[in-house]
Amino acid sequence: MHDQDAVFVGRQRRALWLSTFSFAMCFAVWTVFSIIGVRIKQQLGLSETGFGLLIATPILTGAVTRLFLGIWADQFGGRRVFTAVMLVAAAATGLLSTASTYAGFLLAALAMGIAGGSFAVGVAFVSRWFPPGRQGTALGIFGAGNVGAALTALLAPTVMGAWGWQAVARLWALALAATAIVFYLAVRDDPGLEHRRAQGSGQAYFVRQMAPLKNLQVWRFALYYFFVFGGFVALSLWLPRYLIGVYGLSITRAGLITACFALPAGLFRIVGGRLSDRIGARRVMYWTFGVSLVCTFLLSYPATRYTVEGIRGPIQFGLAIGLLPFALLLFVLGFFMSLGSAAVYKHVPTYYPESVGAVGGMVGMIGALGGFVLPIAFGLMNDLVGIWTSCFMLLFALVASALSWMHFAILRMERSHFPQIQSETDLPEMIAAHGRGPSAGGAARPP
Repeated sequence: MHDQDAVFVGRQRRALWLSTFSFAMCFAVWTVFSIIGVRIKQQLGLSETGFGLLIATPILTGAVTRLFLGIWADQFGGRRVFTAVMLVAAAATGLLSTASTYAGFLLAALAMGIAGGSFAVGVAFVSRWFPPGRQGTALGIFGAGNVGAALTALLAPTVMGAWGWQAVARLWALALAATAIVFYLAVRDDPGLEHRRAQGSGQAYFVRQMAPLKNLQVWRFALYYFFVFGGFVALSLWLPRYLIGVYGLSITRAGLITACFALPAGLFRIVGGRLSDRIGARRVMYWTFGVSLVCTFLLSYPATRYTVEGIRGPIQFGLAIGLLPFALLLFVLGFFMSLGSAAVYKHVPTYYPESVGAVGGMVGMIGALGGFVLPIAFGLMNDLVGIWTSCFMLLFALVASALSWMHFAILRMERSHFPQIQSETDLPEMIAAHGRGPSAGGAARPP
């Protein structure tokens, strides 16, 4: 390997791993209300709906900002934008410790939620360092930064128990600020930044970036991500409250089980990226939705008592999911959510290589909105329906919708664009093998 090649590979790896670590720290801040929110709920006497709004508010900012941050990362470089996002989020998290009213908590949560927007920046930044054949793996590694939710679930209860929830906010803010400084000093601007700047700027550049968003395909990808990522974030936020309410656990034990869901759900995203590169993102999505459908159906079943008229009189028995089966089902659900999250983002740079920031930002925004909408819906359903497992009923309906849309869209695509192909095809690199893909001169893409 030439010296110049060795230098590039070193920069490439440093960019990937520091981006992943930085995203993990951002994610830890983004989901911190999953733990400190339980204490704040007790302090303010919030309803389930009020609690759901509190823990979901940071997710709203993180979702809405993803589109614009992704575009800015393409224009100004991921290194600068990522650093700025971390510093702003760190300042807002530090100020959270001074809040004392519900309105004050919501305002602070809105500001610190920008940490969630770092995902769109990282996708645009990391994808520029790798060729198409390795982007699935690279983005899978970067997406493993979701483990930040597990770090918060594991560490925050101990810190909160020792020094209070305010200490959690201050320590998380300091850690994120330090990460921002290290990231800016250690990584370089991505390859091609100067070329993209020379292509154009201002309104014309913005219009080019936004053009793919009119495609229905982008919105279909967004629905996939609404479940696999939005559902993951929502459960990471909601599970401590769920476990305390259903199984009577302490906040520490509830945090530990939540970490058992969030940690593998983050780490296995690497596997999802690798599988998407090797066997195709579509196949990974089918497995994700199929297994998730089964898991959410089983988790939806509420604890029930039955009375059967027996020969010698009524026979009563109960049916409920114990803590261990619940944790196992949750682990399986989290595992396949992580595979699906990586598979969705395998599509983005493959289909839209010139608009990774805009398309990735839009898909990420809709997905993250799931993390905002779903916890509020969980709390509202608890208040209105009064069944703890109603949250999984909602997730079951969501994944069933996503699976149906994906399957019928694929069937329609195969009938209209590729009638000569009898077996299922996948991304353009698979279609190209049949002589009809973009790399073979064609321009057809799935609907």
